Amino acid sequence: MRFVFVTDELPRPGAAGHLAMNHAIISWLLAGGHGVEVLLLSGRLRWPVEHYGLTAVAGPSVVCWGGYLVASAPAAVGILARRVTERLPAPLARILRPGMMRQRGGADAVLGSMLSAERAAWCARRIGQTRPDAVLVDTMFRAAVLTAPEVAGIPGVIIAHDVFYLRHRALSSAGYVVRPVGLTREMEAAQLNAARAIAAIQPEEAAVIKEMCPEREVFVASMPAVACPRPAEVARLPNRLVFLGSASLPNLDGLRWFLDAVWPHLRRWRGDVTLDIAGDCGGRLARVPEGVSRRGRLKTLAPVLHRASLAIAPLRVGSGLKIKLLDYARHGLVTVGTPASLAGFAADPAAPFIAASGDLGFAAAIIRQLGAPADDERALADIGRHYGMAASFGALGAALGLPQPVLAA
Repeated sequence: MRFVFVTDELPRPGAAGHLAMNHAIISWLLAGGHGVEVLLLSGRLRWPVEHYGLTAVAGPSVVCWGGYLVASAPAAVGILARRVTERLPAPLARILRPGMMRQRGGADAVLGSMLSAERAAWCARRIGQTRPDAVLVDTMFRAAVLTAPEVAGIPGVIIAHDVFYLRHRALSSAGYVVRPVGLTREMEAAQLNAARAIAAIQPEEAAVIKEMCPEREVFVASMPAVACPRPAEVARLPNRLVFLGSASLPNLDGLRWFLDAVWPHLRRWRGDVTLDIAGDCGGRLARVPEGVSRRGRLKTLAPVLHRASLAIAPLRVGSGLKIKLLDYARHGLVTVGTPASLAGFAADPAAPFIAASGDLGFAAAIIRQLGAPADDERALADIGRHYGMAASFGALGAALGLPQPVLAA
């Protein structure tokens, strides 16, 4: 079978949870012998020229040639400006960020932008020419393509990733400026109803979406996880914590709270505790206290996650499924997390997730767990029970009309 995947950012692992999820879906389909073309509706590449070996890509702002993607001239300028800013010292980067904020309309967080009529028309023409068996759409922000006449008769599935009006409400209530302005339940439902079926990333959100769109097929497609056991010769380092995350606002908000409110308690109670911060989030912090190291974006997670004693998930706002917790678990790590961080995971008394609230409660839970014997099997067993390929993508395969479940990774 042939599929089209509509998105505005290249699916890839290790950058952000939604991109890793999109990459997993496409990889799963390709492993089953199906064809997938990514329709990239922006020029959001890492570099003006980039090799992308996963699958075929087409887009109005990129030229595709021999596995390489070349951004259009306007997009290339923005890419280079972003890469330069990422490499500047933190004080200088903070000076430049107000200008970037003005470009975003002064918003602290941009959840997404509705697909323009021009981009929707380009996408619809492409789909009308290739006539795939089904169209997968990355979030409700690109749902407009499903209403075009050229797409009529082709089944459409939206990968929801989130209930965006709830995330908008949570961030706005915390005092942040969020775009799009005034996103409501009714606005989101209108976009989601453009699809025949909707994939939610976790069960609680599937229930919410079903209430919003009672006439649509709604199912759960969670992120699959492949166990990566720690080699016998690699020892976990005592009292070493780890946090993994992109530079999204919920990650930064939670990490700042942890460093300001929780970290002083930990260092007072156990002076040798340390923290590794992996991912883009560390570079957005003006400073880090003693005992905290910024590792940046990692090519492979295993060296850091196999050395840590415990993972943390201190998010105070957010929704969806925190895919970083699956990365922790598949590397054998237990996680201490806030209730907001743990929402959406399978209810299991043996799960490797420990809920904690408040600065003292969070610190105390970490101290208790650091004093417990290392137990990689607890986390690895949970991955095997709940996040295998069949459990994660079985319902998605049925919605796409696959002749049989695609179980390969």
